Amino acid sequence: MDKTDDKKKKKIKEKYTEDEELNKTKPIWTRNADDISSEEYGEFYKSLSNGWEEHLAVKHFSVEGQLEFRALLFIPKRAPFDLFENKKGKNNIKLYVRRVFIMDNCEDLIPEYLNFVKGVVDSEDLPLNISREMLQQNKILKVIRKNLVKKIMELIEEINEDKDNFKKFYEQFSKNLKLGIHEDSTNRKKIAWLSRYVHLPPRGTSDGHAYTRRTVSEV
Repeated sequence: MDKTDDKKKKKIKEKYTEDEELNKTKPIWTRNADDISSEEYGEFYKSLSNGWEEHLAVKHFSVEGQLEFRALLFIPKRAPFDLFENKKGKNNIKLYVRRVFIMDNCEDLIPEYLNFVKGVVDSEDLPLNISREMLQQNKILKVIRKNLVKKIMELIEEINEDKDNFKKFYEQFSKNLKLGIHEDSTNRKKIAWLSRYVHLPPRGTSDGHAYTRRTVSEV
């Protein structure tokens, strides 16, 4: 093998190493979901929530077309004790515009009943100098919000496919679902369907395996 071949191999190896390093420094939500391990999602969630606990579920997606944005959303395993208190102290959805951080806790991105969801939204279309007051009237943000609610509903439906996971979810966030039935006319039927049945042990028994489905009104 001549020296030219050695140089080519060295350059290729160096390029791959550079690409790997660049990929590590890119914000996790801008990367391809297929390239991200569950451990990486877990570490990012812990840094986002300033906690040690793992998340219950994650949704990582991008929307392209008339507007473009990326989002990485997490549903926690447990509800904070002050979920419906001290709104100003919330720090759940961080808003970015073209990878530039704009604000913590962008309240206009999701309705109050979904305030337990944590994550990041990165828009390609919003202006960098947008204020909270401007956001309230912004048409782009309203479209982003609609998409986020749709994806969160999908994520809750995915949790519902595993009865043990949904039981954990419902124990923590049943108040949110009930609030959603009253507040969200678009998704009312879907939320009501998700809230209708909950896995609980039969009355008078302590057998964790003998689960039965009872309507919420019976609980």
